[in-house]
Amino acid sequence: MSSPLYIKISDKDNVAIAVNDIPAGTLVMDGVRAKQDIPQAHKIALCDIPEGGKIIRYGVVLGYAINPIGKGQWINEKMLELPTPPSVDEMKFAANLVTDLPKPPVDTWEGYVNPNGGYAGTRNILGISTTVQCVTGVLNVAVARMKSELLPKYPNVDDIVPINHAYGCGVAINAPEAKVPIRALRNLAKHPNFGGELMAVGLGCEKFTVEMLLDQADISPDNVIILQEKKGFDDMVNSLMEMADRKLARLNRRRRQTLPLSELLIGMQCGGSDAFSGVTANPSAGYAADMLVKGGATVLFSEVTEVRDGVYLLGERCVSEEVGKKLAAEMKWYDHYLENGQVDRSANPTPGNKKGGLSNIVEKAMGSIAKSGTSPIVEVLSPAEKPSKKGLIYAATPASDIVCGPCQLASGIGLQVFMTGRGTPYGLAIAPVIKVCSRNDMKMQWQDLIDVNAGPIATGDATIQDIGTQLFHEIVDVASGRKQSYAEKYKLHNDLCIFNPAPIT
Repeated sequence: MSSPLYIKISDKDNVAIAVNDIPAGTLVMDGVRAKQDIPQAHKIALCDIPEGGKIIRYGVVLGYAINPIGKGQWINEKMLELPTPPSVDEMKFAANLVTDLPKPPVDTWEGYVNPNGGYAGTRNILGISTTVQCVTGVLNVAVARMKSELLPKYPNVDDIVPINHAYGCGVAINAPEAKVPIRALRNLAKHPNFGGELMAVGLGCEKFTVEMLLDQADISPDNVIILQEKKGFDDMVNSLMEMADRKLARLNRRRRQTLPLSELLIGMQCGGSDAFSGVTANPSAGYAADMLVKGGATVLFSEVTEVRDGVYLLGERCVSEEVGKKLAAEMKWYDHYLENGQVDRSANPTPGNKKGGLSNIVEKAMGSIAKSGTSPIVEVLSPAEKPSKKGLIYAATPASDIVCGPCQLASGIGLQVFMTGRGTPYGLAIAPVIKVCSRNDMKMQWQDLIDVNAGPIATGDATIQDIGTQLFHEIVDVASGRKQSYAEKYKLHNDLCIFNPAPIT
């Protein structure tokens, strides 16, 4: 069986994308011959499109032709005028609730019961929270010693992770939107993978105080070290070592237990996307997400600018008007946030996205939404909020990989699935990240960085269901500690970039 030359998503589409590079003169389909070289993943016009004519992919209008486009011509990002974003005030809610979801092959996994209640942990980690960037230098020295001198004594503890960040001082701590970074850091301190053990380090003069980070009942010498109260560097490091030793001893007693999928919370994110992402990797993740939800698990998907142009489709999947109105409110908040910066959602696509065939944010968004599957949306979260429902949840976050990740961690995910077309070595220290690529070339180039290859879908060698089921098993195995993802194995840990929409002073 020969590999297909093109992929067309909907009968309404007047463009298709090239599975591989298509040389000029190639007969792509009956009546359509490439007028010029068409790069892999880029669009070819299937008919003549007049100036101002609609360019349609996924059955939706990606934009309007700036100049006439001939049949067989290569269509790139410079040839489209962006359409007006869809209104969020006229959405229909609960109009497309799919309940016939694929049954998962298994309905249990091996995790760590969370002593604080809520979702179980996928790893057993000593997390060390900080109130301000000023303590990072001392803490990093101490953590290096902890890993060398203490961690080997406690074989049941996976890692020691400092929650370093750039927040805490020189910020407008009482500004209305300061609630976002404060909520994120408070929730990160109690991440399920930290086993209920609190360890916090402050300087002593910062704006973001220990009292803001922790509940009053948790503020004690057993949990908190203030560096300005110590007598020099050695005293600081020794105090950190002594506290960590006590915490590690308690964490070392944790053991995995067989748990229902309802105790698992995972996040879906994509980055370095290309035109295949919405055809192979993201739909596969969506199929796995549907299996997880059917089995009782909770799945978050995010990235406001990467759903904004398809938000009406999400509105139809919201289980109630209340959930739908929260979705609309989050979209409006982010529209206003971008307006204040004198940009709009068109600022999102990167040069790499465009090189990978994504002409604009509409095309990117329609592919991005595919990772949510088809399940009903039971809840919508503001950035870094914790879920109160089980099922599929939209967690509003920026689309930036290194900002979305910490937001989802603050919501409590124990594992993240990350789809990519162009490739990124992204990873998180607090939770494992499974990397899914959209094309075979990416897997061949990065054999030892990509965990699951969705590329065979594009070549006709596998189905979305095949790769989605493979990904489901990968999620359960990694969450259960039976496997490590490549990002976890190589400790590819990005810095935590805490979303701070409030002013910096």
